[in-house]
Amino acid sequence: MQPTRRLSVVLALGAAAGIAFASPTIAGPLVADGGATAADDYYKDAEGKTGAELKTALHGIIGTGTKLTYEQVWDGIRATDEDPANPANVVLLYSGRSQAKTANGGGVDDWNREHVWAKSHGDFGTAVGPGTDLHHLRAEDASVNSTRGNKDFDAGGSPVEEAPGSLTDDDSFEPRDAVKGDVARMILYMAVRYDGTDGFPDLEPNDAVDNGSKPNIGRLSVLMSWNTQDPPDAGEQRRNQVIYDQFQHNRNPFIDHPEWAASIYG
Repeated sequence: MQPTRRLSVVLALGAAAGIAFASPTIAGPLVADGGATAADDYYKDAEGKTGAELKTALHGIIGTGTKLTYEQVWDGIRATDEDPANPANVVLLYSGRSQAKTANGGGVDDWNREHVWAKSHGDFGTAVGPGTDLHHLRAEDASVNSTRGNKDFDAGGSPVEEAPGSLTDDDSFEPRDAVKGDVARMILYMAVRYDGTDGFPDLEPNDAVDNGSKPNIGRLSVLMSWNTQDPPDAGEQRRNQVIYDQFQHNRNPFIDHPEWAASIYG
């Protein structure tokens, strides 16, 4: 029996007998049947490590799992970015708009697949692996996706049409406040997952903008502040769990442990 189901049964039986229980606390998100019972079990090989050793350990943990094709990413995003208030829709990352799952494609008002780590930064395109990794692929309005292009992340700029709260200038993009931390943690995940040791580019954030085709993206100092400013919320945690349970069977460690960002990049 699933832990959450078992808990519900216990509470129901207690209520029927007139017994009141204190509100329970479950440590860490649950994972799939047959796996660990909490996210911390998934990270057991990283326990006690910091800095470069922690990064290496996390790469070993998250570097296994299922890889999707670029076509399969459509269905993946429909599940990971589902609007909890309307299961027929997805929520667009920068725009915050809820849009029909079926309204995807290249049209002006369609949503398409945004590579948060821009695919030209390292020139991996849509190759299976970094180009198809759901941990950084999100639903976004096609025209907003085009406006972001391959710009680095930084603060400041002019308002982005169709993406309230987002700003952009010639060489950078600033997402709306509600997803700043999400963006930062996706970038950090990519740097740990793809470190040049498994045939993929060695991706690393830096403190620059206008990185072009180099396997770098910035601005790291800004991303680190966003990680602190906007901690993981229930939607981001749910997304991490869906990717683990249904698709790639790996996790973003910076969603489960946002403090590890400072340990590795602080």
